Amino acid sequence: MTVVAVVLLAGCAADGAARVTPSPRPSPTPLAAPPPLPTLDPGAVARGRQVYGQTCATCHGPNAEGAPNWLQPDARGDLPPPPHDDSGHTWRHSDAQLAEIIHDGMRDPFNKTPELTMPPFNDRLSDQDVADVIAYFKSLWSDEHRRFQEEQNQRPPVETPGRGR
Repeated sequence: MTVVAVVLLAGCAADGAARVTPSPRPSPTPLAAPPPLPTLDPGAVARGRQVYGQTCATCHGPNAEGAPNWLQPDARGDLPPPPHDDSGHTWRHSDAQLAEIIHDGMRDPFNKTPELTMPPFNDRLSDQDVADVIAYFKSLWSDEHRRFQEEQNQRPPVETPGRGR
């Protein structure tokens, strides 16, 4: 009973008028820490760099920097090979999409020629080679881009635009 009286009196001023004390605002819920990124296998990255150097570097550059002016179509309407480092858009695609593009080739939607923009490598690279090249690409990306790309891996598969075959 004493506790109730104290609580009731605490709301009254000396002049007898009731005072309303605002309740404290709830503190915002802290954002959950993002899940840790999958660890890259150093062996896969090294093998991927080697396969990349032998197969992809001629077009995409020795350090995955892409062709100069890769955002500008050439005289035939083709976009030059893009970079695979942070400055490009490779990190926006899931592993499955990247593997599909590497295996089957790709036609850029703006390509006005009968050839594929990127040739298929399904007759030259094994599934393991392709997985290793993708691991190499991931080693070139910031944590932010790797996190975004990992989210793409968790989504349902989508059709790759311009897919070759």
